[in-house]
Amino acid sequence: MSTLYTPEMLALATELARYPLNGSFAYQADVRSKVCGSTLSIGLDCDAKGAVSRIGLKVSACAVGQSSAAILAQSVQGVTAQDLTRTHAALRDWLAGKGALPDWPGLATLSSARERAGRHGALLLPWEAALQALSASDCAGDLSSQSASR
Repeated sequence: MSTLYTPEMLALATELARYPLNGSFAYQADVRSKVCGSTLSIGLDCDAKGAVSRIGLKVSACAVGQSSAAILAQSVQGVTAQDLTRTHAALRDWLAGKGALPDWPGLATLSSARERAGRHGALLLPWEAALQALSASDCAGDLSSQSASR
């Protein structure tokens, strides 16, 4: 088994300070991983076209969960709820050994977590939080019908 916490992964965890969470976000969600107990609170705003324009995070998770949250935050601006749904589904498939790593900047940094099923919940948590926050928003488009088909 490879080393789980690589220097690149640990460096990503420090990036979370760039995305403070406060009460000013239009869409918010709080999630908890049943697998590992990690928690994450997220706030999102969307622009007039339905794309994410701003993100805030509060993360209490291992370095895998923190790094995954930072990877999401670094590239989520301009992304739609449908894009997040597709990436989340592809990420789940990749973790299950059923597909390739999704095309999202930085995700390769989390490759060492794939062989550790106990870390999958923390890795997926930010993506699930974003989808939950957007599920009742104007940004969601047809997200509810896509989520139901998973």
